[in-house]
Amino acid sequence: MYCDAHVHIVGPVEHYPQVPTRAFLADIADLETLRRLGAARGITRFVIVQPSFYGTDNTLVLETLDRLGDDRRGVAVIDAAMPPERLAELVRRGVRGLRLNLYSPLKDREAAPLRIAFLSAAKVAQALGWHVEVIASLAMLLDNAAMIARSAAPVVIDHYGVYGRSRPDSSEGRGLLDLMSLPHVWTKLSAPYRVSNPLATRPDPAWLAAILERAADRCVWGSDWPHIAPHDTLVDPTQTVPYRNIPYERSVDDFLAALGSAALAGRVMRDNPARLYGFPA
Repeated sequence: MYCDAHVHIVGPVEHYPQVPTRAFLADIADLETLRRLGAARGITRFVIVQPSFYGTDNTLVLETLDRLGDDRRGVAVIDAAMPPERLAELVRRGVRGLRLNLYSPLKDREAAPLRIAFLSAAKVAQALGWHVEVIASLAMLLDNAAMIARSAAPVVIDHYGVYGRSRPDSSEGRGLLDLMSLPHVWTKLSAPYRVSNPLATRPDPAWLAAILERAADRCVWGSDWPHIAPHDTLVDPTQTVPYRNIPYERSVDDFLAALGSAALAGRVMRDNPARLYGFPA
């Protein structure tokens, strides 16, 4: 029972409005398609992650979790004023983490300091037994490494840490690996195309080996389906930009081939996500 720990669901814009500050108009990506794609590779569990273009409106995430039943968990985006009863509802419907997205483009968004957003999210996450999921530039992660190291809530680093051109043996690479080595820090081995060519489905061997050497029991895999286009193509909020042409089965097969071990695949794609997200035994 494998898990895809990073997917997005997108509904019709007339029913699920996207924020005015979006950089593009996201096309439909429905749950039925995702389940069919996953089933072909033995993936039946999914973690539904709130995308940037829905802001703090988690309606579609929650509706999707309701439909998935026991095979679901969610990562939400909230504002600081969410009342306790609303947080309790998120727990009941399957949310297990809060996402801080300081990477995906939003027009006219000020460069919010990670520190302020993180401390607020970590306080909520700790109280609820959740984690804080962070996607930010490598420079921003390293600038805030000491704060992340002190976090009382688990931290999940998105998409290999978005390491860019850095190599594992560079000073920046070593700093990122030091973060990933901490016992409360998890890493999503997801979306290799965000740190490689735009259609890459196989992780960089050196980075994969370095991360697994330090944190094989704190890594989870995610497809990042439906594969939103590169940021430099997202320039018009009225334009629907096609998703990257990356077959789901290739994403799975190439990742499994890179792992090279059925035992390791079981840890990263089944056992680790069960522990992080609290899936039923």
